[in-house]
Amino acid sequence: MSQISLLNLPDTVTPPPPAPATPATARVYRPVRNQREWVEQDLDSLLPQDHQARAVWAMLDGMDLSAFYADIKAVLDKPGHPASDPQVLLALWVYATVEGVGSARRLDRLCHQHDAYRWLRGGVPVNYHMLSDFRVARRAALDDLLTRIVGCMLAAEAVTLGRVAQDGMRVRASAGAASFRREETLERCLTAAWEQVERVAQEREHPDPDVTKRQQAARERAAREREQRVTEALAYVPQVQAAKERQQRTLATGKREKVTAPRVSTTDPEARVMKMPDGGFRPAYNVELATVEAPGKAHGIIVGVAVTTEGTDAGQAVPMEEQVVERTGSHPQDYLVDGGFATREAITTLGQRSITVYAPVRLPRNKPEEERYLPRQGDSPEVAAWRERMATAEAKAIYKVRGALAEWANAQVRHLGVSQFTVRGVAKVTAVMLLIAVTHNLLRWLAWGT
Repeated sequence: MSQISLLNLPDTVTPPPPAPATPATARVYRPVRNQREWVEQDLDSLLPQDHQARAVWAMLDGMDLSAFYADIKAVLDKPGHPASDPQVLLALWVYATVEGVGSARRLDRLCHQHDAYRWLRGGVPVNYHMLSDFRVARRAALDDLLTRIVGCMLAAEAVTLGRVAQDGMRVRASAGAASFRREETLERCLTAAWEQVERVAQEREHPDPDVTKRQQAARERAAREREQRVTEALAYVPQVQAAKERQQRTLATGKREKVTAPRVSTTDPEARVMKMPDGGFRPAYNVELATVEAPGKAHGIIVGVAVTTEGTDAGQAVPMEEQVVERTGSHPQDYLVDGGFATREAITTLGQRSITVYAPVRLPRNKPEEERYLPRQGDSPEVAAWRERMATAEAKAIYKVRGALAEWANAQVRHLGVSQFTVRGVAKVTAVMLLIAVTHNLLRWLAWGT
């Protein structure tokens, strides 16, 4: 047996290179998502002190919101389940409007996922049904809140009623063009709806074993709602017919244009097909806003909100001015409107109230330019004074302010999400616009205070 000499061994032994790590052999921290954790954190620490949600809450916390609590039946020392705080629901909608959120379902998701909305909610129970109902059912309370905000800014001398501008904008309604039907078609639809209601009632007497009670209730509700919408649409046919007759009489004295038969939507019976700014015709509402001029950051406060189904602005100036008076307690000094509002009746009425009207004067048909500002037959003293006034350079310069006031307010409202309504009917649309106006004025108030 041979012996190996230790003197012949190498000085070092080189180990073999290690095998590269693989996902199966690598030693790493892997996620464990089913492990329960206890996190010591409060909602108040999630939001910075200068966050806008805190400012919204602070402003609403200083307002008198008694109108929002009037219909709550659960009171102290009486039985009843507590209701969700209306101030929380209002704050959620105001902040959502600031962020351009107009869907109750989306707001409901944000209330459980987003820190700002979770902070505003503060654990108060909410769901999308509650949020949706709160927004459209508090029209009177929102109107009262808008009046209080305007009153506070007037008392603080942030704004004065020296100069008010009014403008209308057409906003897409929540109805498709294909939902409009003539009276004959609506009557057939109503007959079909009655038959559907009877069939659903018979199904209740002889239930299908494959249909659950929840599905059966949903079918009955859908049939009733369909019948109600068609019945409402038929009720609005005479109103649309009267508008068509007025249009026909107007065209008889002017240019020729095809006047179609009156049609009403089965989705939103109060919506009307209007000519939009892009030249197309779509179901819409005409939103009227009155905005007051003010120096500095308080510029553009909304002091009047109205929603109409009229496709023109004619006849809207006087009712809006009356709303401004009711909201503020005084008449504006100057009233700036575009040519659509400038009717003889409106200018006469406003002039008799000691209001100076600034509006463009239309050139008579087939008349030279020099006759634009001359008095015409049938002019009242107020109308004649308006024509003479608008011929001056001073009046034209004042009228130019209207674009920077009314058009700017319209752009701000569009920025808050007013591109298409998701609710139906004048009452609900008005409630949404009042919420938009409240939010807009609160933002202007915050800007004025900084």
